[in-house]
Amino acid sequence: QVQLVESGGGLVQPGGSLRLSCAASGSIFRIYTMGWYRQAPGKQRELVAGITSGGRTNYTDSMKGRFTISRDTAKNTVYLQMNSLKPEDTAVYYCNAEKRGTGGTWSYWGQGTQVTVSS
Repeated sequence: QVQLVESGGGLVQPGGSLRLSCAASGSIFRIYTMGWYRQAPGKQRELVAGITSGGRTNYTDSMKGRFTISRDTAKNTVYLQMNSLKPEDTAVYYCNAEKRGTGGTWSYWGQGTQVTVSS
């Protein structure tokens, strides 16, 4: 069982920055792909950014250049640095850990952290 705890959300003005953190319950980065997702009211959950066990990153096009995903293996923590925030970035942001194998897919979610971009 993997436990994920997000933190770092809050209220920020347009153009501002926030850094989200996701602390994992163990040393999982070598075998799990980590991802940040978000869900705005009335919308489906969408991928923001991901980082594979090998360290390869990917971003949804609308976040490229503004958001950066990274990880600190020693701290078992994944980060999402968000810059140039826009009101449309307002959402609950979730951390995800996923592993796929011959036996199936294992996926774990954090509880989410609210990000509100407003003046």
